[in-house]
Amino acid sequence: MITAVRSGETGVRRTYARTGGDGRRDHRRETVPTAPSPGRAEERPGRRRAACRRSGAPVGDVSVPGAAGQGRAARLPQASRRRGPSMSSPLGSDVSGSTIPVPAPRGSCPFSPPPVYEAAREEGPLTRVTLYDGSEAWLATRHSTARLVLSDPRFSADINAPGFPLINPQQRFFAQGEPSFVRMDAPEHTRQRRMLTSWFTARRVRAMRPAVQALVDERIDRIEPHGQADLYSEFALPVPSLVICDILGVPYEEHEFFERTTEGLARWNATPEETSRCWADLHAYLSELAAAKREQPDDRLISHLAARDDLTLAQVASMCRLLLVAGHDTTASAIALSVAVLLEHPERTAALRGGAPERYATAADELLRQVSPLGQHGISRAAVADVEVDGCTVRAGEGVLVALSTANRDSRAFDRADELVLDGEEGRATGHLSFGHGPHLCLGAPLARLEMEIALETLFRRLPNLRLAQPLEELPFRGAAAVHGLNGLPARW
Repeated sequence: MITAVRSGETGVRRTYARTGGDGRRDHRRETVPTAPSPGRAEERPGRRRAACRRSGAPVGDVSVPGAAGQGRAARLPQASRRRGPSMSSPLGSDVSGSTIPVPAPRGSCPFSPPPVYEAAREEGPLTRVTLYDGSEAWLATRHSTARLVLSDPRFSADINAPGFPLINPQQRFFAQGEPSFVRMDAPEHTRQRRMLTSWFTARRVRAMRPAVQALVDERIDRIEPHGQADLYSEFALPVPSLVICDILGVPYEEHEFFERTTEGLARWNATPEETSRCWADLHAYLSELAAAKREQPDDRLISHLAARDDLTLAQVASMCRLLLVAGHDTTASAIALSVAVLLEHPERTAALRGGAPERYATAADELLRQVSPLGQHGISRAAVADVEVDGCTVRAGEGVLVALSTANRDSRAFDRADELVLDGEEGRATGHLSFGHGPHLCLGAPLARLEMEIALETLFRRLPNLRLAQPLEELPFRGAAAVHGLNGLPARW
């Protein structure tokens, strides 16, 4: 059961170097026309046509807002149609031609995946892409393909696996030191994950509801009299931060430190020095906190882990670093993005307000499907063996990026895939991949759903005149970041 954060809790206080009318709009997917694909493989007898696109197969003309000559058709990168050795060239080798760059530019709608990814999805489930260092990987864009890759043990989550695709150079720092279990494969991933599952079961999360509700009400009590607030920094961020701090046993007084370091780790345009400093500072803090908890234990998760003989303090710090970062940043972004979406669709918000509070539980999942804060440009995996994927062979040593946001808009999996549907359609939202899939499915998914449900229901109930303080296009959406979201959400009521 979550309780209020207590003063005097065992902790480590340190100072670290700091790093730096209806008014609604239609945010359905932009139309992305595609040309016929003459580069596709011919139908083989007894086997369906290969659905992959290696270097050489064009995708077609798409409208890419933000590209040169905005508003006109921009040609997706094409590679040569050379066959033979280049078809299975190892990542990083010199492959003629070009492919879709990752990360790709976002379109005019901040809630939709990059248009080039959506165009690629309509061409086939796997597309060849170019990473920041010139190496190549596959991009999985369809719902069924994403599920397959994320559940097949032949696709490794180990960042040190040959061919593991990195989206930006900052990710190299995550390969240093003690890895988090999210970057492990079985059996070590399974061993460490089992140590945490009992803390995030559906039953335990249900027991947290009164405390989470109290936290949400307290945050709204603070801002309500002022008639305006930054709903990101004053509401969406503090709620999950308070919750995960209490579960772990991290003094909330340190929240500015770990929010700052987390932001530094998430920014793709951070310098290597900034990333390294944030990584080292956060790990050092949690290592010392784990050591302190080992000497003076309490009933929180860090103490539970620190007391184990089969974990080093470095492993405890690594596990808690993942939970701390994932436990507040992704959920805060999901809440803020969901508020922005709902305020842009007042008629749908009105329908929610007029219904039972329980409708927000279903709405939370549908909103997660729409905004997909994690995996906008891909969750990374590396093939450790040759794997047949939807008619395409992914060779051992090749990387795959699973674009969760694009898979969540796949019309093969969802009717009206580009629409926000809040009418309680059974089975629609629960199939989304915003929490991942397979053995690495987000451990905190039940908690994130609860926090979103309570935060949204309480916010729109208590602030019935809630509205954005500036146009959507002027909101500070994150640019290059591991977690898509907002850096601010100014609102009035």
